[in-house]
Amino acid sequence: MSIHIKTQEEIEKMRVAGRLTAQVLTMIEPHVIAGVTTDELNDICHDYITNELSAIPAPLNYRGFPKSICTSVNHQVCHGIPSDKKLKAGDAINIDITVIKDEYHGDSSQMFVIGKPSIQATRAIEASHIAMWKGIKMVKPGVQLGDIGHAIQKYAESKNCSVVREYCGHGIGKNFHEDPQVLHYGTPQTGVTLEEGMTFTIEPMVNIGKRHVKMLKDNWTVVTKDHSLSAQWEHTILVTENGFEVLTLRENEVVPDV
Repeated sequence: MSIHIKTQEEIEKMRVAGRLTAQVLTMIEPHVIAGVTTDELNDICHDYITNELSAIPAPLNYRGFPKSICTSVNHQVCHGIPSDKKLKAGDAINIDITVIKDEYHGDSSQMFVIGKPSIQATRAIEASHIAMWKGIKMVKPGVQLGDIGHAIQKYAESKNCSVVREYCGHGIGKNFHEDPQVLHYGTPQTGVTLEEGMTFTIEPMVNIGKRHVKMLKDNWTVVTKDHSLSAQWEHTILVTENGFEVLTLRENEVVPDV
């Protein structure tokens, strides 16, 4: 699969899908409280996406995934399957939303904390958040993906965190996953050179402990091998003529000065 440069018409559809994805994350926030199950969060999101937004939850049945959203709690790195387990005070959860509207995808994830976060959770959440934005703010035509990955890795490691290497950002459009792969580590002046019209995600997974991960027996949920906390944020990005546009920016989202 080669990298698909989006037309203006496709970009407009990507903007719509991205905006709807952001709306789901804003909608679900008040529901992320102690005592709720991730299954209940899944059902709320599914109903909102299908009934309110007249859209499709992309994860549902994607390569056999059984739910409409991914919910990764504490040491779960990504692709957590919603279940009947209740969230409790101190839990940190990543909710990953991908919406299909008019055939095009928007993909974003956000960290939430139940009650007061631990010092470690705060460190992981802040490190992954700022690392993502450091990567995003480098996006413009002519920049190479290796430079972006290197900047993300350098920042995370400066906070005594590690970056997961087995999972990465990806091109996105009519397909959930397209070229290029967007690694969150790398060597400067290497990799694909960005061009106007590219759309892809930046979504670093940052661990408090070591970077090594393993997959659970459900063949989806990825966890840290050392059981350390993990955090992730994600946005869908468009390369513009002289910079970037965040297609999944949430209303009232504060963009950090990094």
